[in-house]
Amino acid sequence: MRIGFIGLGRMGSGMAANLLKAHHEVTVYNRTPEKTAPLVRQGAKAAANIAAACHGDCVITMLANDEAVEEVVMQPGGVITSLAPQACHVSCSTISVAMSQRLADAHAKANQRFVAAPVFGRPDAAAEHHLFILAAGESSAVTSVMPLLDAMGQRTFTVSAKPQDANLIKLSGNFLIGCVMESLGEAMALIGKAGLDREAYLAMLTSTLFTAPVYKTYGSMIATDTFEPAGFAASLGFKDVRLALAAAEELQVSMPFASVLRDRFLALLAHGGGDLDWSAIGRGAADDAAIG
Repeated sequence: MRIGFIGLGRMGSGMAANLLKAHHEVTVYNRTPEKTAPLVRQGAKAAANIAAACHGDCVITMLANDEAVEEVVMQPGGVITSLAPQACHVSCSTISVAMSQRLADAHAKANQRFVAAPVFGRPDAAAEHHLFILAAGESSAVTSVMPLLDAMGQRTFTVSAKPQDANLIKLSGNFLIGCVMESLGEAMALIGKAGLDREAYLAMLTSTLFTAPVYKTYGSMIATDTFEPAGFAASLGFKDVRLALAAAEELQVSMPFASVLRDRFLALLAHGGGDLDWSAIGRGAADDAAIG
């Protein structure tokens, strides 16, 4: 397939590279043009602007937030005005439920197709074809882009005919990961204040009670205070918790733990930690306990 790929951060670069490995014809665009060079060396074409990345069968966006999506998709010369009728936009970004609904409505008005396909996984998973993808949209649209999703991830879950439902599920998943990081941080502060070895404690936990990869990955980062380089920045984690709370308010669902996470992230950002890995919120309980 002829694909445009917009957004070549650490996640997007790995995803676009896997599309090339699957022998798709990929045109890439990034606001910082230098990020296209490694993919061009792998066989991609570089687009001079957003419109030039929208001339194929599908355009995939992997962008940081609602504001970036608004700029790339909705502006004159953006995706909406550049994509051909019946071509498909696949949004892999973690965005608000409201923005996903706006995208679906705008593409329908332009006689284009839209699939929301946010992903679970860090940059190493993106590079290694280990992402899990949530796909939602009209069934024929999802089917048409399934070869692309298969090329980028190890498994795709088709969750709904409404694109915004995939974004709601993604936000709920990131909320749960945040709860894991906060609870690990509190437990490690407790045993650490008693003088016990946090890494040995984590090894026990992850070989008995909590064997899931999320505990091993983030638990190791918290136990060793290793929050750089960031696989997923704390500023983005804060954004996702706010979006989860906004969705909860719209649906009238109480989420007390999400409010705790919001405050943890806000404190971390206030102390200059926005560029640290989002697992750095797990340090908050140790700071509260005056553990050096």
